[in-house]
Amino acid sequence: MAPDRPLVTVALALALLLGLILMATRPPGLLTADTAQSAHELPGEEEDLPPADGEPDGQTVVDPGAVEGLQEQELSYDGPVSTSVTYPALDGAEPLAEYLEEELSTEVAAFDDANPGADSYEAEWNLTAAREGLVGVRVTATESDSEGERESYATYWYDAEQGQVHESAHLFDDQEALSALNTLVHDEVGSDEVSGLYPLSALYDSVGFNPDGDLVVEFDAGQVAPAGQGRVHAVLDHSEVEPLLSDLGTRVHGAATVGVDTFEVADAPEGGDDPSPGAAPGTVDPVDESVDCTDSETTCVALTYDDGPGGGTPDLLDTLDEYDARATFFVTGHPVQEHPETLRRTYAEGHELANHTLTHPDLTGAGADEARRDLGATQALVLRETGYEMDLMRPPYGATDGGVASVTEEMGLAQILWSVDTNDWRDRDADKVADAALDGAEDGAIILMHDIHATTITASAEIVRELDSRGVEMVTVTQLLGETEPGEEYVDGLPEEEDEDSGEDSDDGADSGDA
Repeated sequence: MAPDRPLVTVALALALLLGLILMATRPPGLLTADTAQSAHELPGEEEDLPPADGEPDGQTVVDPGAVEGLQEQELSYDGPVSTSVTYPALDGAEPLAEYLEEELSTEVAAFDDANPGADSYEAEWNLTAAREGLVGVRVTATESDSEGERESYATYWYDAEQGQVHESAHLFDDQEALSALNTLVHDEVGSDEVSGLYPLSALYDSVGFNPDGDLVVEFDAGQVAPAGQGRVHAVLDHSEVEPLLSDLGTRVHGAATVGVDTFEVADAPEGGDDPSPGAAPGTVDPVDESVDCTDSETTCVALTYDDGPGGGTPDLLDTLDEYDARATFFVTGHPVQEHPETLRRTYAEGHELANHTLTHPDLTGAGADEARRDLGATQALVLRETGYEMDLMRPPYGATDGGVASVTEEMGLAQILWSVDTNDWRDRDADKVADAALDGAEDGAIILMHDIHATTITASAEIVRELDSRGVEMVTVTQLLGETEPGEEYVDGLPEEEDEDSGEDSDDGADSGDA
């Protein structure tokens, strides 16, 4: 038997070497489900990985019983809408529970404020990932109002190592990647099936992976298709979307596509004062960093449009896009409800959205509660469609007083009036409107128009073309003014100068044809 021993020794050595090679080359994301699933542990002995659970057209599902220290919290909401909203709280993941409480409170309040027929809001959750320091929480909400019930979806991703909660859009590398994803989704769903599909974080707010590792994107009922169509979704092969993923997205793919036996979260790390991971792709900044309006060699004006969106607004957006110009749209609530796709496009293309009330009342004749409700409804409508929280408003008719200032200060809204009134509501003549705008287009000008008039849409083509030929930068109000103070009035980009021709005296009836 002695001659056989060298062969046995060689075989054992080769087996050991092979095992070491396999361990060294094993992808770091594929940890066993019951060994190293806290945020800071190292993998233990190798064993077979459990398969992920879930349906092919949905995100993976994790049994909550596999997560240690998991409790369910119920949201408390003080308002007229009946609520039944729950969310998970994990030991060691306090930032996650705090984020979900705040986010869900905002969602309920926005539903309540935007919808006078709001009846009830219910939400429940499930886990879609729990391993390697990552937790995915998918929330399904059911809104009930006078028109029936609709389901909506949102998925949040908690990074235990950083103590940060990420929106679904954070799974993608940047705005360009989200735009590429939007094209893939559009092609997958079919252009005839959806409308108003733009690369916005508010639309791509429920994204995850199915058990096969393919990307699943889902939209709320009524969001990009008629409400009766229910949940609209797209499943995209991982090979198509892999180049678009951020580092977080790659980690989430690895964590979500393997089953879970046991999981616990180490204590949240000691972080700074701001645990936010920053704005997600699909969050549009109203400021163009390539333009410096403080430069004495640069002439900046703000084109502003009230009372829309309207039927002609898409043509106006085409013109602005052609000349790389930005504008500010003071939107009114009921047109927002009629043209949500146009609202999303306006925001997606870099224009600024601002509040022009729900019903266009004279706010000086309204009580504080009425003014607050009218402005609050439009704030909520825009937030629900775009994810953008407006911080500017324009009082209808330019009518304002101390009471309006108090309400807008409380709501975080600066009051934006104007230095140039084109009187386009009265003079339905494109040439007159264009002349008025161009004559007053000095540096710092805020020019008042209304995108609900066909003559204004025509005039704007001439205005934008001429200003571009003069080398004038057409920017948003926020870019023109810089930081503004809630409740304060602004008439132009030169706040140190008093303009006695603006405000209530000259603006009497400026919007009267559009009430």
